Amino acid sequence: MATEERSAKSDHADSSTGMLELRDIVKRFEKPGQGEILVLDEVDLDVEAGAFVSLLGPSGCGKTTLMNVISGLIEPDRGTMRRGGRDVSPDDLSLGYIFQEPRLLNWKTVRGNIEFALEARDVPEGEWDGRIDRYLDMVNLGDEHDNYPTRLSGGMKQRVSIARALAIEPEIMLMDEPFSSLDEITARDLREELLDIWKREEKTIVFVTHDINEAVFLSDYIYMMNTDGEMFARREVDIDRPRQYDDPDIAKREAELYREFHEHVVD
Repeated sequence: MATEERSAKSDHADSSTGMLELRDIVKRFEKPGQGEILVLDEVDLDVEAGAFVSLLGPSGCGKTTLMNVISGLIEPDRGTMRRGGRDVSPDDLSLGYIFQEPRLLNWKTVRGNIEFALEARDVPEGEWDGRIDRYLDMVNLGDEHDNYPTRLSGGMKQRVSIARALAIEPEIMLMDEPFSSLDEITARDLREELLDIWKREEKTIVFVTHDINEAVFLSDYIYMMNTDGEMFARREVDIDRPRQYDDPDIAKREAELYREFHEHVVD
């Protein structure tokens, strides 16, 4: 589907890694009693290297399905993916995935959870300690190496999941509503910490959310999806960083996007 404002560029772009391009992505699922359901309808997505990109839309619009196509957890029925101008599969991409729930192994320590991910990615064992120390410090959990997930708060667990994803040192981080189950005070703190990490590490982030304020606060640009599985617009967030929650420009942009969703999504 056609999208708008494709000229938006991230200040963090790195031409050496290239743009990730998805074209004409189609996905259908069989639903008991309803037959075949169209979840993604010829979706296009451009993600510049180093950009913070949000997929915004109501529940059930296909945001997570699109994320899972990028990651390789789901195979599309049709469509292509390119990186830096060449065809790629998810196996060709350097990806870290952060889910809505932390998905930690309760029988392993914080260190053990990160080691598990490093081993799965064949990271040399000699690098483990350095990476674990670095990324736990980065998420302000430097003293929690030997603690277990059951003793951590929800926000601390999600910090561990972010450190675990960072420790494999991916080029692209996929984040599926990672703060939606947290209280707003904790979520605000984690959003600000995430932006600090993004700026410092120069990662590309694709972030799923149904929260317009969250998308505006975090993003370079936002892809807007409706309940028909269509990507109906791309909108740049041209607000200077660092951003403040009480910035009237954020409230203004949020109101504009809400009105646009009301026109395209709400019956």
